[in-house]
Amino acid sequence: MAQTDTLLRYRPWRGTPRGPLYASAALARASLKLLLRRRLMWGLFALALLVFFFFFYAQYLVVWITNQLATETVRFAGIPVSASNLTRFLDRLALNGTAHTFGNFIWYQGYVLVIVLALAGSVLVGNDFFHGSLPFYLSKPIGRWHYILGKCLAIGVLINLLTTVPAVLLWVEAGLLYDWRTYYFENLDLLAGIIGYGLTLTVTLGLLVVATAVWVRRTVPLAMIWMGLFALLPMLAGWLVDSTKDERWRLIDLWNNLYLCGLSGLRADPATVRPQPQPEYWEAWLAVAGVVGACVLYLRRRIQAVEIVS
Repeated sequence: MAQTDTLLRYRPWRGTPRGPLYASAALARASLKLLLRRRLMWGLFALALLVFFFFFYAQYLVVWITNQLATETVRFAGIPVSASNLTRFLDRLALNGTAHTFGNFIWYQGYVLVIVLALAGSVLVGNDFFHGSLPFYLSKPIGRWHYILGKCLAIGVLINLLTTVPAVLLWVEAGLLYDWRTYYFENLDLLAGIIGYGLTLTVTLGLLVVATAVWVRRTVPLAMIWMGLFALLPMLAGWLVDSTKDERWRLIDLWNNLYLCGLSGLRADPATVRPQPQPEYWEAWLAVAGVVGACVLYLRRRIQAVEIVS
């Protein structure tokens, strides 16, 4: 009986009290644990690794062919191909440690990232609204922005694991393949640009994932919306640009806008961006800022309403 009384009686908090920002970190940690229990998420991570390994080994292959087979020929299916023609094909992918190497890598990772974000938005945010568990979070001594911050932190970890961290590893590899003293010290701006690109993706896509998940809540419609953003809008933008000869129609393509913002941080020449023509860098930044502002206003309205009802 004495043991039962000890278990059931009130026990005061013995830990160190912390601010509400630590609650956001706890929300992010719990959200990541929830996502990592899904086997589909690990399968998507494996698919993203394939893209990374392609760029990793292809970058090494370009240097090896240039140094070892510069004047030789290589046979493919019995057909002799000169090493210069082979490297010319690979050069189109910009596998040479320049700004377009990292820009192209993050661009291609977007095809996997869109599926990850659709799943993450439904699991982390949509279910809280669908099952009515959001008032439970807001009943704690945290504000609605602490909830949004925690969810955005969890989504930001996923975004950076798929884009920023592998891009930094490619930057390190490029320095080891070339003269590392020259490459690292002369291309620190590329490292800063990669980190800035990742930060831009984290803020923009994090808020967009939370906003769309609050709106539709379920996985299937959320995936359809994200596929529309990353598949339908690029095709529509390309058709409008070709029809009207006005490059500003590309501003309806969010992923292209983020790509231009990233290349501006990587200090890439606008004339080398493909496909051409492209809007100015500042126009892409303005479009991205508009998306971020719209997401913030929508989340403020929706979550404030939940807090009042609760």
